Amino acid sequence: MRSYRIFTALLALVLLYGAGCAQEKDKDSQKNMDITVEQLKEKMKSDSSLVVLDVRTPEELKGPLGKIDGAVNIPVDQLEERIAEVEKLKGKDIAVICRSGHRSKRAQGILDKHGIKTMNVLGGMTGYRK
Repeated sequence: MRSYRIFTALLALVLLYGAGCAQEKDKDSQKNMDITVEQLKEKMKSDSSLVVLDVRTPEELKGPLGKIDGAVNIPVDQLEERIAEVEKLKGKDIAVICRSGHRSKRAQGILDKHGIKTMNVLGGMTGYRK
């Protein structure tokens, strides 16, 4: 009888530990992350609900690097005042891109403060067009 109680207690501990690990994994999947240009291109092919948020200025979109079809453009300097537009996209995967990756990282920080998790595209449009 005593060994049955010990076995039951150990089994309960193992199950609780497993449940805790599963919750940690869920939390990790909701964190901001960096992705490469190649990963972005693959995700664009496989995930039709992906939103690309371009945080460059409208003038830059007309420049030699152009823009990604279907991308949402909100310059990083306007992000705080236009946060409601991005909040409507919560629940979707959002990839943030700029020219090189610096402004998109800054934008990622702003969005994180509002509880919006994103993927920062390393290398930005410069890498995307290579």
